[in-house]
Amino acid sequence: MTLIEENVVNLWFKLTIKLNVIMKIGDKIPELLGLDQNGNEVKASDFAGRKLIIYFYPKDNTPGCTAEACSLATGYSALKRAGFALLGVSKDSAASHQKFADKYSLPFPLIADVDTTLNQAFGVWREKKMAGRTYMGTVRTTFIIDEQGVVTHIIEKVNTKDSANQILEIVNS
Repeated sequence: MTLIEENVVNLWFKLTIKLNVIMKIGDKIPELLGLDQNGNEVKASDFAGRKLIIYFYPKDNTPGCTAEACSLATGYSALKRAGFALLGVSKDSAASHQKFADKYSLPFPLIADVDTTLNQAFGVWREKKMAGRTYMGTVRTTFIIDEQGVVTHIIEKVNTKDSANQILEIVNS
């Protein structure tokens, strides 16, 4: 990478961070949520009158993301009994999501946010650092949304191995 290219990338990171609005408790979620692994358009209005959990995760088939998805799949019946619908979101393609959902028998839709529009709308597309490298990526975050499409809780320290119980403890407290 040339010095000019590196400066352009650094400027892009800084502008993205400054423009990145973080969804807060009390905010209404956007109407268009994206396309799921089957190519179906998913909208907030599809869940009108129902509570909703939207969890953002970095990547299909990675250890932490798989643990979280499997925890949510295991706890899916309890979440449904508590009145919740569930959506997972990552930057992966619909094809990747389909394989991931099939491999782990995930009973809920996964939104393919390939262009990070939804990640950015919720403010989870942020600068990350790993192994001395700075890059943009999804910060694992779970949003709990009420029947009117308003955020009621935000979980930023997600317990990937026990995510469903973590959510139920929060909403039942």
